[in-house]
Amino acid sequence: MLGTLLALARLSSQPVLSRLARYYVNIFRSIPLLLVISWFYLVVPMIISWITGNLEPVGAFTSCLVAFVMFEAAYFSEIVRAGIQSIAKGQINAAYALGMTYAQAMRLVILPQAFRKMMPLLLQQSIILFQDTSLVYAVGLMDFLNTARSKGDIIGLPHEFLIFA
Repeated sequence: MLGTLLALARLSSQPVLSRLARYYVNIFRSIPLLLVISWFYLVVPMIISWITGNLEPVGAFTSCLVAFVMFEAAYFSEIVRAGIQSIAKGQINAAYALGMTYAQAMRLVILPQAFRKMMPLLLQQSIILFQDTSLVYAVGLMDFLNTARSKGDIIGLPHEFLIFA
């Protein structure tokens, strides 16, 4: 859904909305997923606690879920945008001729045809997303090493515990 909203924003005639969506997509498509996962796990909870003053941890699952949603939305939005642009201009003109608004034309005419054309690419990106979930090991590895370091600090042997881990 976020990918569809980004694609519609990117195709919008409002330059500010279109530019913001384009920047979002370009930024998230240009950085590796492992970096996004690490960033959301380490930095975003600190920023949230700095803004809200609440020091409760976000948690590994939540931060990874948000990282995947934000990252994959950029890729899905490009698929949806390409699908919308693949529909002939005559379709939108026919919808306007019937008296439909832009939102009605998109919802009732353009998007159903576009999603039919996008199905193979959406399935392929979903498979890639499923394969990318293996990168979450980095968060578990960070938790594992932090636990080893803290246990080593308690006993007074932090280096030995980290080497063992």
